[in-house]
Amino acid sequence: MEASFSLNDNTARITLSGDFTFEAHRSFKEAGQHALDSANASALEIDFAAVDYMDSAALGMLLLLRERFGARPIRLINTRGTVKAVLDVANFGRLFQFE
Repeated sequence: MEASFSLNDNTARITLSGDFTFEAHRSFKEAGQHALDSANASALEIDFAAVDYMDSAALGMLLLLRERFGARPIRLINTRGTVKAVLDVANFGRLFQFE
């Protein structure tokens, strides 16, 4: 999996591509660190458009990033299929915004 970072106005974005599993932790952590280091980022979007599968390790990575990002909102965008089902079963709608 690849995770890339971009910043548009005050919104940081992590774009994911491939299966979001434990093997993605380094790439996701690096992109997340860029978001954390962006002082003017008031929100974060994580784009799942190119992700077809995620495992429990990915859920843990999202929780850790949420904890580190503080009170700023995190939106999970373009979730669908199995990924959306995993996020729903894990009740992530209580922790993250979905679009």
